[in-house]
Amino acid sequence: MELIRGLHNLNLHCQDSAGCVATIGNFDGVHLGHQAILRQVQQKAVELGAISVAMVFEPQPREFFAAEHAPPRLMRFREKFNAIKHAGVERLLCLQFNSALRKLSADAFVKEVLVDGLALKHLVVGDDFRYGCDRSGDFDHLQVAGARYGFTVENTCTVESGGERVSSTRVRDMLEQGDLTQAAALLGRPYTLSGRVTMGNQIGRTIDVPTANLPLYRDKTALNGVFSVQARINSETFNGVANIGKRPSVDGLICPILEVHLFDFNRDIYGERMEVQFQKKLREEKKFNSLDELKENIHNDIQQAKEYFQNQPN
Repeated sequence: MELIRGLHNLNLHCQDSAGCVATIGNFDGVHLGHQAILRQVQQKAVELGAISVAMVFEPQPREFFAAEHAPPRLMRFREKFNAIKHAGVERLLCLQFNSALRKLSADAFVKEVLVDGLALKHLVVGDDFRYGCDRSGDFDHLQVAGARYGFTVENTCTVESGGERVSSTRVRDMLEQGDLTQAAALLGRPYTLSGRVTMGNQIGRTIDVPTANLPLYRDKTALNGVFSVQARINSETFNGVANIGKRPSVDGLICPILEVHLFDFNRDIYGERMEVQFQKKLREEKKFNSLDELKENIHNDIQQAKEYFQNQPN
């Protein structure tokens, strides 16, 4: 999948093509609903002989307008890129959401981004999609613009689970409740975080529980606590236990970090990428009064996690 960053790069990539079929959204989590929309785009692109494109914004609009009130992200941009690539879309367009983009009128957004930039043939968006300065553009405006510029507009398909629409909000709710099974059902895969292993303060080694530290580069996460996990490093998979939070018993971080202890593992993996798949929540993160109390609880977590994996079918 080709990544295009910025409006200024659009003409270099899109005007030499047979036009595109596009969709626009946050795609946070790339859950089953998102996957269905991406298939909808691909099918129409094949029908029209066009390029399939997904458009996202960085930061996400709610983060730009009120970062402190924006919900925690389910995935970082790299993870989103990989998930959309796996879904089969040919191009991902990432536009920086800034003051200049925010000030574009609805008409200017259609002309500069969709028509002149993307050479749009067909657009797949929800009928509640809003765009342009002060969110003045809507689905009806798109249809009128499409008749003028020669593109068509289609509402996104809806995917339901348990009688409710699959959404990023539902996934976050399940994660916050510790219901990893239901979250995985909505995502179509276990919930996963990834990152590069960095050097920590190595306190874990002093209590015989060495950990791989993965900074998450966000102020808040949908998950918090201690979990049974499976970690993937290159092509190898290892069972382990992980804590995601701000380490109140150690140094009280400002931003959360993911710490992973892998069972029967003794390798230097600093600098390597690790993908952590969350299997079961064991407990909430707690503040302990001493290092001995912390050590006792961590070893109890390890025992619980090992028992969990022993009880899983092969």
